[in-house]
Amino acid sequence: MLGLVSLLAGLMTPGLTAAEEAAPEAKTYPTMGSVLRLDPALDALIPADAQIEKLAGGFEWAEGPVWNVARQSLFFSDVPRNVIFEWKEGLGTRDYLYPSGYTGQSYRGKEPGSNGLTLDSQGRLVICQHGNRQVARLESDGSMTVLARLWKYRRFNSPNDLVYDARGNLYFTDPPYGLARLNDDPAKELLFNGVYLLRADGKLELLNRELTFPNGVALSPDEKTLYVAISDPDHPAIMAYPVNDDGLLGAGACFFDAAPLQAGGKGLPDGLKVDRQGNLFATGPGGVLVISPEGKHLGTIQTGEATANCAFGDDGSMLYMTADMFLCRIRTSTVGSTFGKRGR
Repeated sequence: MLGLVSLLAGLMTPGLTAAEEAAPEAKTYPTMGSVLRLDPALDALIPADAQIEKLAGGFEWAEGPVWNVARQSLFFSDVPRNVIFEWKEGLGTRDYLYPSGYTGQSYRGKEPGSNGLTLDSQGRLVICQHGNRQVARLESDGSMTVLARLWKYRRFNSPNDLVYDARGNLYFTDPPYGLARLNDDPAKELLFNGVYLLRADGKLELLNRELTFPNGVALSPDEKTLYVAISDPDHPAIMAYPVNDDGLLGAGACFFDAAPLQAGGKGLPDGLKVDRQGNLFATGPGGVLVISPEGKHLGTIQTGEATANCAFGDDGSMLYMTADMFLCRIRTSTVGSTFGKRGR
């Protein structure tokens, strides 16, 4: 165990090696999938000649990508393998953190590792840990600080995805996917699957307990709307909630119903990101759905795989996608709404 701790400390060194700092060599990647264009408005968001590049493969279930501006690299989870990987242009993929979401020994189901990842205002990695059933922050010395673990003395199910607002408040979802038997697991302590707000001062608020399988979460550019993806095969949708001045939520409404798309491709509503114009890039049946701020489906980035999540990176106009066993990307003509803020 001491050897493993030492290894992790080395992997998490903030500085980059001379090789990493050198300009990466240009590389040609194989392509995959296609772009389905349903509305001319998509042409202003994704170039006509844009292709999906396959950057890496061989993962069990890739998830939770986040771009680190300081390192010029992408972090992402492999949930079943309990690993956070780092991908960097010219260097490829390497283990960054293991174990990433579960540090115990007993069987914790098929998804024990980390899932959603983000960065705080200081550039520290904040992790949804399925197996440990908590939200934690990775410190520069390799230690973990638990940010949230309990609601009214009961353990979370398995925190899944998260997003910071400009004031340092953290919204996150808590479905049962990290439990071996999901909602029927005897270790499940809460009678619901919730959406929470962890305030910058450490106070925890339960925002919603009515959603079946709350999953991906994102804020509109003005932070007046919180989007929550529902990965329920019986009612796949994206919900939209008005955010009050105090950070709590008003009554929600269905922003996008994904049920009609289920026959057209693999996947369910899962992770999602928003660009500076308020367009949603939301994983769902077929790949990544591009949806206007008014809820119109403009097109789909068709990966051909069940696609878990996405994140803007590079200069803010490259969309990285975790698609089942693959990490892939596509160039966009738009920029992520939070790119360059809070360390990414």
